[in-house]
Amino acid sequence: MAILPLIIAPDPRLNVPSLKVEKVDDSIRKLVADMLDTMNANDGIGLAAVQVGVHKRVIVVDVARRDGGTDPHTYINPEIVADTGDSSLYMEGCLSFPDQFSEVERPEGVTVRYMDLDGKEQTVQAHGILATCLQHEIDHTNGIVFVDHVSKLKRDMIIKKLTKAKKLGLVSELPEPVST
Repeated sequence: MAILPLIIAPDPRLNVPSLKVEKVDDSIRKLVADMLDTMNANDGIGLAAVQVGVHKRVIVVDVARRDGGTDPHTYINPEIVADTGDSSLYMEGCLSFPDQFSEVERPEGVTVRYMDLDGKEQTVQAHGILATCLQHEIDHTNGIVFVDHVSKLKRDMIIKKLTKAKKLGLVSELPEPVST
């Protein structure tokens, strides 16, 4: 497959909500394979299609990578249908915000409804890091980035660092939208 270039913040494309996938076909399967290659090449545990310039509600997640394993999952048109009500704090980062981290409070557990690669509706109950990762990536499909969950001061510091890094050519970015 292919390793796709990432959109690096600040970039207004990251704040555009993604469109629902109407049909799971070979173009979606290829996108998913490319997203998994891209996520793995960048040492990530989650990636949303919007981060590679495709505004479709598609995410890939592999939290087993944190422990040196692999257990990739694909979620098409994911939506949170319930949460535990209990919250947890997790130090989050994002491939679109290289080398930037901040503590984010989210529900500790969520129930997510989605389509799989066969176009079948599924439901998963997730807790801990998987719940955090799913919420983070689903936020991306809604045009929300993790720094939207932190204080204005912290968000402004992160954006300023990335803006400077872009000007200095220290991070590369996707120059124009990719269509699929």
